[in-house]
Amino acid sequence: MKIIIHRGTHQIGGCVTEYEYDDWRLFVDYGEELPGGPKSGELEVEGLTKGDTSKSALLITHYHGDHIGSITKLPKELPIYMGGVGREIQKILSNRLKSVSTAHKDMLARLDDVQSFEAGKSFAFGPFKITPIVIDHSAFDAYAFRIEGGGVTVFHTGDFRTHGFRSKKLPEVIKKYVGEVNYVICEGTNVSRPTAASLPEYELQKQFKKTFAKNKSNIVYVSSTNVDRLFALYHAAIAVGRKFIVDNYQMSIMEEVVKRDTMWGKSRLYKFNEDNMPMVLQFENGEFRANNKFKWLLDQTGYVLIARANPLFDDFIERILGEKKKYLSMWKGYVDPKNEAYNETMAASVGKNYLYMHTSGHCDMDSLNELFQMLHPRAIIPIHTDNPDTFAKLFCKEWPVIVLNDGDSISPFDDRYVDSEYAMVASGRKKKCIGYFKCDNDARIALAHTVFGTTNKTRYEIIEEEDMASNTREEGLLSSLKATE
Repeated sequence: MKIIIHRGTHQIGGCVTEYEYDDWRLFVDYGEELPGGPKSGELEVEGLTKGDTSKSALLITHYHGDHIGSITKLPKELPIYMGGVGREIQKILSNRLKSVSTAHKDMLARLDDVQSFEAGKSFAFGPFKITPIVIDHSAFDAYAFRIEGGGVTVFHTGDFRTHGFRSKKLPEVIKKYVGEVNYVICEGTNVSRPTAASLPEYELQKQFKKTFAKNKSNIVYVSSTNVDRLFALYHAAIAVGRKFIVDNYQMSIMEEVVKRDTMWGKSRLYKFNEDNMPMVLQFENGEFRANNKFKWLLDQTGYVLIARANPLFDDFIERILGEKKKYLSMWKGYVDPKNEAYNETMAASVGKNYLYMHTSGHCDMDSLNELFQMLHPRAIIPIHTDNPDTFAKLFCKEWPVIVLNDGDSISPFDDRYVDSEYAMVASGRKKKCIGYFKCDNDARIALAHTVFGTTNKTRYEIIEEEDMASNTREEGLLSSLKATE
């Protein structure tokens, strides 16, 4: 199986990964590059953006724009797969924005052809066996994939975390549906953010509940597609007697999850209290309605308003009563003028007097290591990170880390074949096989990108297996091979 990282080895967002075997191609994600980040431009990829796509397919991990946002640029005949609930949430988002964005109008049309899969149920595409694994992320209905082709197994993590409401099931899911794999293609978003919040979602909900009880008029700026956070805020609000207020768009997303969610059907989180439903804002004459009766009700009960940064909400907030307490419950970079992703509109709406209450949608580094212990891979390939070298330093003491550049590839081989070669790396007393390969050159390429151990004395060895015998073909210092490569 050939594993190619077309984009995402040195940037967060816009990742594109390819798995190729026997002329069949399986791609994972095709999203937009993040605003303010590095730009590699439009990709030209055989079997994806051009050429013959009859043996190609695309898997989408989740509906965030940096993972799905560019699928409208792909050939219409290319089959695309994603989670069913995630697809419907993307439809709601694109339907809302279609009047102001041609891209979202095109997205709506493309989504009609997108096929859905079911968590835990394997399906085949050509020689590939694909098992979608539902994971916890700030996007609902997000997936990792176990991919098997040509006797090589890979776990593609997508974006995930282990501190969400649904994370406790991850070890059980890994054991049941994944097991050990040869390689992990792993997101490393937070490797350069050591202070990124990894507070459990349930602890954040408790904090919101306390502050909602103390403050009568609460305004929370949070992504409307962060489903877990929306429901957490809803339950925190009604628990202390506050009215929970959303607009039609936010309510549509919550209703979609309530009516379609089966994977988490036993969870009380994704259910409404029939006696205390969210209050939906009414739109008339170009503004949200706030008559005297409405203001009186809010004055009696207090409220939690889920707001967005735009003039419509800014005007409504000015017209409702109360000493308002504002909260920012999304990444702080959007309101930091020094950050490349600074959003002036967001910063103006939130203001300076706000309480920051948020936890990351991505995994912390300790939890990543726990995942590796469960999967026990031969090697790890970091993507969705702006600092793969730091990622390698964090994990190379225990695991070989293959650090690629955009466009680079490795070609591991089925270890069931006797006539093959395998590559070893050794540091101190630790020795690891990073994979089996058809030839010296394939093994050498993989080794040249491998980081293992904490000194420059790491050694490598290429061993040939033929007729049940093993012979060392080449060995030396890994650093010298890297220089040669």
